[in-house]
Amino acid sequence: MLIFSKSHPLEPGDRYGILSDFDPGTRTLPAGFQIAPQFRPTPVDIVFDKDVPVTLRDGVTIHVDVFRPAGAEKVPVIVAWSPYGKGQGTSASVMGVFGLVGLDNAIVSGLEKFEGPDPAYWCAQGYAICNPDIRGVAHSEGDSVLWDRQEGRDCHDLIEWLAVQEWCTGKVAMSGTSYLAVSQWFTAAEQPPHLAAINPWEGVSDVYRDLVLRGGMPDTGFARQLRDYSFWGNSRKEDIIAEAEQHPLMDELWEGKIPDFDQIRVPAYVVASYSNTLHTAGTFRAWRRMASEHKWLRVHNTQEWPDYYDEDNVEDLRRFFDHFLKGEDNGWEQTPRVRYSILDLQGGDQVNVPADEFPPARAVSTKYYLDGRTRTLATSVPEQEHSAAYDIGANPDAVSFVVRFDQETVLAGYPKAHLWVEARGADDMDLFVLVQKLDAYGTPLQQFTVPNQGAPAQDLTERGASILRYKGSDGRLRVSLRHLDEKLSTGDVPAHSFDRVEKLSPGEIVDVEIDLLPVGLAFHPGEQLRLIVSGRSLLGPMMPRLVEYVPANSGRHVVHTGGAHASYLQLPVVGARTT
Repeated sequence: MLIFSKSHPLEPGDRYGILSDFDPGTRTLPAGFQIAPQFRPTPVDIVFDKDVPVTLRDGVTIHVDVFRPAGAEKVPVIVAWSPYGKGQGTSASVMGVFGLVGLDNAIVSGLEKFEGPDPAYWCAQGYAICNPDIRGVAHSEGDSVLWDRQEGRDCHDLIEWLAVQEWCTGKVAMSGTSYLAVSQWFTAAEQPPHLAAINPWEGVSDVYRDLVLRGGMPDTGFARQLRDYSFWGNSRKEDIIAEAEQHPLMDELWEGKIPDFDQIRVPAYVVASYSNTLHTAGTFRAWRRMASEHKWLRVHNTQEWPDYYDEDNVEDLRRFFDHFLKGEDNGWEQTPRVRYSILDLQGGDQVNVPADEFPPARAVSTKYYLDGRTRTLATSVPEQEHSAAYDIGANPDAVSFVVRFDQETVLAGYPKAHLWVEARGADDMDLFVLVQKLDAYGTPLQQFTVPNQGAPAQDLTERGASILRYKGSDGRLRVSLRHLDEKLSTGDVPAHSFDRVEKLSPGEIVDVEIDLLPVGLAFHPGEQLRLIVSGRSLLGPMMPRLVEYVPANSGRHVVHTGGAHASYLQLPVVGARTT
């Protein structure tokens, strides 16, 4: 059922690093070793096993690099599973990403895999790091797949191979952001016996809903980049774009790209944010649904790369791993099960707010009803029905509704929009929804998530690169795919089945539920919240330079409010009275 196309061989270029050459063997990197002048030196002697062959259950051989502390003491190992070349840490591409977000390359050794743990730090703490070239990548055999249960089976086999190596204690963990987080959902669901803990740091958990067809729309800009620039090898690679074109509805292909959350039972330290329009929904979904008895969630207020390599956060992760991989009684179990952030967007963010769950128990799902006449939001239903509308391609091409808070108000949890809508001159609608914070004078408030806030970063994020600048909580839905999955939906988080098409008839008014990304947001007296409904993406592409999605819209979009068509925005309000 999967569709494949030919891979491009790994060869010198901007994604080729100093360690990308195929060069099997074992060598020792002495303390103070520096792979290049701009990188951090190693603090201890490290044994480097390069291009070690590992045979998987179906006979395919992959190659891995292992970095481990010198000496006879056995150590646990952390796996960084992704298609990004295991030698890419020193490549122009990875250094360019660090430059883009404003990170100094000196915070890492260059031995790390892109978005993965740094061997220089972890070897000094008594851990080994395993960086694989996965199936179909570089010199590893087989056809590569993208975020699929096959990866879980492959990584299961690698973990069991690592556990019996003479230098290993038999304890294996996984860590990393983005792709390296996604692979952990699939691997943990396979329950390898020697997997002792996972650390998914922001990652998709449903390829259909998070990556290629969010809201049922074929917005495939980033998926195309993944397909074309991430899987370099001598075999074939999965063609996710062709699959999206041939499988526009949820079916067996896409079901195979959803991990079996009920089988994820290993201790987990999950890290999320509100601002990553690719990863946020998937990270929270996986954390909610995984069956692990020992699971922790930390919701930070920045972007995943600065957060992952922050010294305090690395030390926090070490305490988690020390407890579950080394058996240390270090008090980790007293760590709050949830630590979340509250964004202010004018300085003064609160971080590491402790809770037993998310949303916190004090959060009350509160309905704010749209009024098409006054263009306001209020907690009472407008008696009279009114509508607000926009024409596709017009200026403005959106309608919005505003509420002003008269007291300190905090939102923490899952917002959703329940709208009564009508398409005039069309039989379908691509709807985009955004919740913004406004100051007391009505000015939209935004916040960079990365240290780089210079002029080029301003340009990149003006109409896109949403992961680098937070502009609010967004959602989207193609209305013909509005059918809800009753098993997956909750009162706070609607989930659509995406398995049927229900076009609109002339004059038909239908109600739709649209899930928005989780929020943690503070409003001071006088500040305002604005709900925007539009027929175009209000944030633009998630990453710089991606092709922007063009919605399949025409005619006129009408939002009905009040009376029998009481559209509302549901917000998770924590402990404050609102107007």
